[in-house]
Amino acid sequence: MENELTLKRFIEIRRELGHTQAEFAKLLGISNTTADIERGRTKLSGKVVAELLKQFNINPLWLFGESEEKHLETSRTSVIPKVVTVDSADNDNMVLVNAKAAAGYPQNISDTSWYHQLPAFDLPIPEFRNATYRGFQVEGDSMLPNLRPSDWVLAKSVEHIDHISANKMYVVVLQDAVLVKKIEKRPNSNNITLVSLNETYPPYDIKPFQIQEIWEVSSKLTFNVDATTETGLLRQLQQSMDELKQQMGNVKN
Repeated sequence: MENELTLKRFIEIRRELGHTQAEFAKLLGISNTTADIERGRTKLSGKVVAELLKQFNINPLWLFGESEEKHLETSRTSVIPKVVTVDSADNDNMVLVNAKAAAGYPQNISDTSWYHQLPAFDLPIPEFRNATYRGFQVEGDSMLPNLRPSDWVLAKSVEHIDHISANKMYVVVLQDAVLVKKIEKRPNSNNITLVSLNETYPPYDIKPFQIQEIWEVSSKLTFNVDATTETGLLRQLQQSMDELKQQMGNVKN
């Protein structure tokens, strides 16, 4: 039978990840539920311990009370680009990943031949030198007002998760999705928080090992540029203020 600390820590992991006993069992390849493990009736198998390490970076020594390091850093925390594309002269070029291609990007991330179907170009601007850049099309409205749906972001590769900054936007390539978000790292937490600028989308936590690549957004391409929008709104606002002042003046008189 497992010692009480191991059971306590196993339950802690499940609760932290927000899973029911049945959901957690399914993830770990256990039939039915984790209830028997949590009550100490069933032994914690090597397969389950291996799955906890593989899926959630849980240190087996921590689980058995022999270490205070809960998570193991593995090579999977490297977020460097899996494939760098070059033109015929062997110079880095910028691949464009549109919304449709983004759906298949996480699964094909290491397949060099997959990138050949994507358009690529070179921007002869000093800002796009000395780093690897990639273009991604924005889907949805989670980054309004800064990014609109169908805008493009041009982003440079990030080598390590420690190089991220709280006041920049990033393209985050997870195991099953490509997202544009702000990234926050909480002190004393192994979680990474993904934050939308549009406040109708709540922030959510992920584990570092769920991230395959990170690209720092450096510029954007937008196509619905309207010359009158900003000034028009300001004029309307000014007009409303003037009317309000006038009404206030009339009240005083």
